[in-house]
Amino acid sequence: MWGTVDGVRVLVVEDEVRLARALQRGLRAEGFAVDLAHDGTDGLHQAREGSYDVVVLDVMLPGLSGYRVVQALRADGIGVPVLMLSAKDGEHDQADGLDLGADDYLTKPFSYVVLLARLRALVRRGPANRPSVVRAGDLALDPATRRVTRADVEITLTPREHALLEHLMRHADEAVTKTSLIEHVWEGDGDPNVVEVYVGYLRRKIDVPFERHSLETVRGVGYRLSSER
Repeated sequence: MWGTVDGVRVLVVEDEVRLARALQRGLRAEGFAVDLAHDGTDGLHQAREGSYDVVVLDVMLPGLSGYRVVQALRADGIGVPVLMLSAKDGEHDQADGLDLGADDYLTKPFSYVVLLARLRALVRRGPANRPSVVRAGDLALDPATRRVTRADVEITLTPREHALLEHLMRHADEAVTKTSLIEHVWEGDGDPNVVEVYVGYLRRKIDVPFERHSLETVRGVGYRLSSER
């Protein structure tokens, strides 16, 4: 009736240990290969490093929230299907998860039969064809290959510089606060001085050699990457 799921790899990121283990037992009985993570930081690491076919991701997690995990995965160009679980049933919470890149959403308590059906549907669908290249003017960044170019000239960036540039490019022409950059690029573990240092590094790579001034300081707020300069 259901078709085979043998060899399908599932990552369950859920801090309620009993629920996580129950899901693991149930899914394994259906033929899935299941790994567990109990906080957002570990879940993000496993999702980045493992070749999973689908991720079941709770919203409220220690370390990093499910929202931040799915956002980071999509920013990295990882298109693995994500089914989010939440104790909240508000339509805005569901919309937030879907807007950040989740593929489906279930509210707790949920029917195990429905969970199975949703997982199988996501596995059949496979990774979504998400836009791979981010552009801002003549700047282009490919999250999958980590290749950055300006006017077709390749630019070499460190992983942190790459993450910083990508976040700014995804919010091109918007004022991005230092707090937002610390949260999304340094995962909350950084300070404004570090942001300033890395912005300086970026300017020397993406602007100075091209005689541009696209990375602007917004006094009292943060920074803006202009798509027109």
